[in-house]
Amino acid sequence: MEIKVLGPGCPKCQQTEKIVKEAVAEAGVEAQIEKITDVMKIAGYGVFGTPAVVVDGEVKSVGKIPKKEDIRTWIGK
Repeated sequence: MEIKVLGPGCPKCQQTEKIVKEAVAEAGVEAQIEKITDVMKIAGYGVFGTPAVVVDGEVKSVGKIPKKEDIRTWIGK
């Protein structure tokens, strides 16, 4: 599983990355988590609001900090 947290590094983006890592650890799934800060790469996902979360190539959240329960749903746990 591949999870990307898209954002320039603002506090909301950092919080989103932290919550994603916690949810993955608690669910006990194997996932590669990558933080993408490059604006052009973020735009390549069709995302123009951050933070955003992409799971296996599918944009799941844009412009808000997702809830841990939502992340667990996205990763199947």
